[in-house]
Amino acid sequence: MPRATIARVTIALAILGGVVALIAVRQIGSVRLQIWQIMAGGALAMLVTARLTPAEALRAIDLDVMLFLFGMFVLARALEASGLLEDLAWRLFSRARSVDGLVVLMLFGAGAGSAVLMNDTLAIVGVPVAVALARAHRVRPRVTLLALAFAVTAGSVASPIGNPQNLLVALDGGAGNAFLTFARDLGVPALGALILSYIALRLAYPADFHGDALVHVRGGIRDRSLARLGGSALGLLCALIAARIALIVVDSPIDLRLTYIALAPAGLVLGLSRHRVGIVRGIDWPTLAFFAALFVVVGGVNATGVTEEVVARLGDRIASTPAVLAAGAVLSQVVSNVPFVALYLPALDAAGGSREALMALAAGSTLAGNLTLIGAASNVIVVDSAERRFGERVGFWEFTRIGAPLAFAQLALTWGWLTLT
Repeated sequence: MPRATIARVTIALAILGGVVALIAVRQIGSVRLQIWQIMAGGALAMLVTARLTPAEALRAIDLDVMLFLFGMFVLARALEASGLLEDLAWRLFSRARSVDGLVVLMLFGAGAGSAVLMNDTLAIVGVPVAVALARAHRVRPRVTLLALAFAVTAGSVASPIGNPQNLLVALDGGAGNAFLTFARDLGVPALGALILSYIALRLAYPADFHGDALVHVRGGIRDRSLARLGGSALGLLCALIAARIALIVVDSPIDLRLTYIALAPAGLVLGLSRHRVGIVRGIDWPTLAFFAALFVVVGGVNATGVTEEVVARLGDRIASTPAVLAAGAVLSQVVSNVPFVALYLPALDAAGGSREALMALAAGSTLAGNLTLIGAASNVIVVDSAERRFGERVGFWEFTRIGAPLAFAQLALTWGWLTLT
């Protein structure tokens, strides 16, 4: 690698390392920093050090992702403000008679939901539910928040529409009937990953799993008009997702993009609600700012070619299941999982990658999200929203202390299953 290229890589990785370090401590002297502010500083550093030009930085921001998140934040805000989200949560979680049951329901409920509604969607709507349940039943909110984060990552593994990187793998074409292939090859690893998540939380927080019987109190709908509108928007979202699944199953050329699926319910809410201004004001703008800055930081790292260099150095091993899982676990922490998969797929195809390798790529890049706080966008949504809105903090090291061993166990399980099948 030329000396100038090494210098570019060093500076870009140093900026990324500084961002990760600050997210870990979230403090400079006596000044407390929020995650979005740290990432925005990293994006500014990429511009100041000329890793990216302003035009390149703008192009690095994925508008589809930004619009998808905006649409889901609008819907989530309407559901929460009306009281409908609280009512729906009561319908699901009132069945739990113990903390164990509550955590299991959260893990498997959010996990199943993320396989259909996409992991970021469940992360967005799940935070207020997770916090409210913990406070109502004498459990530290970090337990339910981590359960939510682990669940939406693990559950999304088994579906081609569970997360953006799985969708990239499915659209590559090598997986055949994507829904059947993902369910057959990754259904058991996803189920095992959810069970392992419960075990990890049970071992990490034994005092929170008290034996007292849970008493559930049903909250009332605060705004019936907004609740009806929010319910209709939620129904529209589910209908559009069902239509997308049907189009994929029949191999239709029609592309019902996730952006449209998210913006249609949001448009219904904003177009018909008299509270549209309050809803827009109340959505999670700092998290949107975080993602815009994240794309710039990742764009700066990608521009150095570091991922392509690592992929090239793998050589003949690029299509082996252990190499794919390992590369996904490590590089997803550096350039994020979606850009990693986008860069890895062409090299995998050129090497004649098997279906097993494609499934390993999907699983490895997804389960890498449990390794660290910045391993998945859904982690940031959960942790940042919980801290800013409810004052409930899950630290970088606390997440990693539980998530890293969990991720390695989940990846090992996936490796064993793919090898056997």
